[in-house]
Amino acid sequence: MEELSLLYPAGAKPAYQRLPEETAHDLSLEAICARLTQAEPEQKMIRRIMMQITGDPRVIQYRCDVFEDILRFPPLRERMQKLLDRVDFLKTYGSFGKDTDAAGVWELVHRLDEMDEYIQCVRAIYECLTENEVRSEGLLALKEYVRKLYEDHGFEELKKDIDALKVDTSKVKSVTLGVNLNDRYEPVEVGIVSINGKTFTKSGVISNFCDFLNRKDEIQEGNEWKEDYTFRTSAGDGEGTAGLEKFTMLIASRGFSAAHPGMAGVADDSRSGDVMRTLDRAVSAMLTRIVKKLKSVLSQHVSVSTQVIVGLIPEFLYYIRWAEYVEKLQKAGFSLCKPQILDAEKREMRAAGLYNLKLASAILEKQDGHEGEGPESIVPNDLDFDAEHRIYILTGANRGGKTTITQAVGIAFLLAQGGIYVPADSFAFSPADNLFTHYPADENQTMDLGRLGEESKRFRDIFLAATSRSLLLLNESFSTTSFEEGFYIARDVVRVLCRLGVRTIYNTHMHKLAMEMEEFNKDNEDSKVASLVAETEEAGKRSYRVRVAPPDGLSYARDIAEKYGVTYEMLAFSKNLP
Repeated sequence: MEELSLLYPAGAKPAYQRLPEETAHDLSLEAICARLTQAEPEQKMIRRIMMQITGDPRVIQYRCDVFEDILRFPPLRERMQKLLDRVDFLKTYGSFGKDTDAAGVWELVHRLDEMDEYIQCVRAIYECLTENEVRSEGLLALKEYVRKLYEDHGFEELKKDIDALKVDTSKVKSVTLGVNLNDRYEPVEVGIVSINGKTFTKSGVISNFCDFLNRKDEIQEGNEWKEDYTFRTSAGDGEGTAGLEKFTMLIASRGFSAAHPGMAGVADDSRSGDVMRTLDRAVSAMLTRIVKKLKSVLSQHVSVSTQVIVGLIPEFLYYIRWAEYVEKLQKAGFSLCKPQILDAEKREMRAAGLYNLKLASAILEKQDGHEGEGPESIVPNDLDFDAEHRIYILTGANRGGKTTITQAVGIAFLLAQGGIYVPADSFAFSPADNLFTHYPADENQTMDLGRLGEESKRFRDIFLAATSRSLLLLNESFSTTSFEEGFYIARDVVRVLCRLGVRTIYNTHMHKLAMEMEEFNKDNEDSKVASLVAETEEAGKRSYRVRVAPPDGLSYARDIAEKYGVTYEMLAFSKNLP
């Protein structure tokens, strides 16, 4: 139980691959995390978890189940967050696992209070998980862990001991001190006269002094002085300081309050500080038996580690922030679903009603600003990966949603493999071992090699890192050169991707590439290329739907011509030609 985690099951810590920074940028991971929380440390923590990709189906299922539980029970996530924060505070600012001198009774009582609060937190975590009918392996493991922690460490008995010890120490209601003054009426010596079980309201007549150190373990029931006591100062058994002829008594209640008549307050200076320290030493000496019992109790239980529970805080927070956001999207009318995991060897995906989370986030933000756009403005799509559709060559009109659907698939895989609900009506997938994107580079990144050289080198690096189980998203790759050069490189790229068998969406304006399907699929039964088209309705209106169909070779050229005003009609009209 020492490696309890909500991200992976016991004994199955996976080997992660790191999501490439380029992919995180192209999928807008940082912007997505910023939607979940305004706290920058939380954003970084969530991003760090999502950057660690695992393709292990068992681990992904484990995460999906934990997330579903946390999403189902809003009161659980609210209460658990408060309890874990409290345990973290006790660990960070308390005395657990710290080497401190616990000789002073007040410090021991404080440490006992900490232990009492920790026990209450552990019990409350168990009760929280019991009251909510959690089903996930992860939360059931946590429930069993805290149950064993409570029972195996005898927390129930310890709680009784703490309550009893608190009663004993609470009997100390007042302390009677004897203070010697010098000629300037400054305190120079102090001695304990008695320790009492009753708070002083006025001082009595001094009849005798006491030697408290000879009666260490006695707590006097009242506040009367016993006749057989003698006085001994904190300076020791010597003759004291010359010139000390005046002697007076200072009566102080615990807390040193001067609120009652006849009581003298202690000034806040260095000499009164000495008085306080002397008092602490004297009280510790008096309560020998209690101090010993406290030390015994703490020595048995102070080693109880809070590390495991505290270690779950980032993981819980990861699920909680995503649950809050998914719940917000669902309330706004967006469809999100629990992903279903398929055999990794099949390299498949079956998505129904898939849409881009970034679009939903933008609409949700506008709704917060009271603007009218809703979920109905998003066009969902159905898309499959299988042996007949392993590699898609996606073509279509400019601004027709090609990049949006390409990114939507990447975000869906990223969320699903993190255990989070996917923006779709249904989503079944074979986990990817990693996600790779190849988008156009910024100008600043192409100074040395040129755009085509930079794109080529970057693709080679991606190809060497990818496997048949990866997901590859190419967006207008090799389009920054002439059509002939770009087509030559792109054709070879598609051919080798067929050999590798990696799930791919290649978003491109090179319609001729999609027309080469028969050539690509010749003697290729396992990983075929399919043409995917972003539809255009009548009068050039975008539908933002994609469908498997032969490419429309004119759509892109017509779009560009209209964008820049170079159609025959537009040019003729601009010159008023007959």
